[in-house]
Amino acid sequence: MVARPRITHVIYDLDGLLLDTESINEAVNRAIADRYGCAYDPAVRGRIAGRDAHTSSAILVEWLGLPISPEEMLQQRRSLVAQWQPVAKPMPGAVELTHHLHRSGVPQAIATSSSRGPFGWKAAPHRDWFRLFHCTVLSDDPGVRQAKPAPDLFREAARRLGADPRHCLVFEDAPAGIEAARAAGMSVIAIPDPALERSSVAQADAILPSLQAFEPADWGLPARVPAAVC
Repeated sequence: MVARPRITHVIYDLDGLLLDTESINEAVNRAIADRYGCAYDPAVRGRIAGRDAHTSSAILVEWLGLPISPEEMLQQRRSLVAQWQPVAKPMPGAVELTHHLHRSGVPQAIATSSSRGPFGWKAAPHRDWFRLFHCTVLSDDPGVRQAKPAPDLFREAARRLGADPRHCLVFEDAPAGIEAARAAGMSVIAIPDPALERSSVAQADAILPSLQAFEPADWGLPARVPAAVC
């Protein structure tokens, strides 16, 4: 058995990992497909997971046979997401784990394929929670030349954290993000969308059903404190 590296910093994806935005995104994509009388194919979800908005819009147009340009698709998606995204709730275990690691002095960051505008909509209802993170790296930040599956987002997060990538643990839900984390030289735990084939996240060091199932002590991080029994 290969020994795990010492983990000093933790980095999270956002969509579908910290926040339940994927169900909203799928509803938006279905609504646009319906608008043009095109059948929505759920299989496209695996193709666009973890991709930046421009790339995923181009994939959707081609995959669904939409009679619009990728740029038009992007604008329509952004318009609907801006209306629906504020209702995005934290994923199971996300708030508890991030608070635990923050209290334990473990630096944390977000590295997301979202650009500044959409991130603002998603983060606005969660400002107090998001203050726990040392930094947030977005796909349109100056230090990011390519979005996932390129490693740029994670390398920039490590740079801002002042961390050695070998000692960073990434949580991801999408194949593109897992590939990016591995390319950055980091350990990665997959918490995949149930709609994805398990084989698509096989590159991950571990696969868990949710953040609730993560045991920090297994990775050399401070153990969770058991709830008091009355």
